Amino acid sequence: MGELTVLGSSGAWPEAGRACSGFLFRDGGTRIVLDLGYGTVSRLLEHCPEGAVDAVVITHEHPDHCADLSALARVRHYRAAGEPRVPLYCPPGVLDVLTAAEPTIDPSAVFDLCPLDGRATWRIGERIADRIDALAVPVPHHVPAVGVRLHGPSATVAYTGDTGPSDVLAELGAGADLFVAEATLTEPEAPPARLLTAEQAAEAARAAGANRLLLTHFWPGADRADAVRRARAVFGGPVLAADEGLVLTV
Repeated sequence: MGELTVLGSSGAWPEAGRACSGFLFRDGGTRIVLDLGYGTVSRLLEHCPEGAVDAVVITHEHPDHCADLSALARVRHYRAAGEPRVPLYCPPGVLDVLTAAEPTIDPSAVFDLCPLDGRATWRIGERIADRIDALAVPVPHHVPAVGVRLHGPSATVAYTGDTGPSDVLAELGAGADLFVAEATLTEPEAPPARLLTAEQAAEAARAAGANRLLLTHFWPGADRADAVRRARAVFGGPVLAADEGLVLTV
């Protein structure tokens, strides 16, 4: 069985006791991080000592999705010297943010840099029993951003990152066991929209034929229970709100 752990669920900045966007996906023996916003690395280290993961995927350069990448770089630099570099998949702007945040550590010394410039596919894990196929597709946001689909030996998880409504979300989440979608807004944005409401996240999950929907990236102070209620009125499957420390079997 696959497993998704919520490291952080806030958008913009972390509410007290929470962290910003971040998830840990395990399937077989492979561990992949999806985003590392403010406050996520301390939670990651509870599950992966020394930051030992098989890959990191960052959806875009906003700090509520990538700020703690510099913390992970420090962990790997000081506590895992001589260990293999961790593959880092991200749009090029993320590397600019990382370099600016940590000018004394060369990102290429701790990470195997794999820039995502548009649509991309790749494979993580050497053993067939642990192998995860990854797909990144560009999604509409204020900066270059991607949604990510991970297809492992026992589970498929799709993650929108930050996005506005788009037909590509149906492809991203097609038949996914778990569709993780941002639900920042309470009212739809006028076109061109760059973020989703809970209802729009539910519409995307329904169009994708996903099995379960996990709402995330809540604006600080948002009524999460209300967001779940609104999504359930649109999506017929189970709907949950991301909560720090939540572990879902997929």
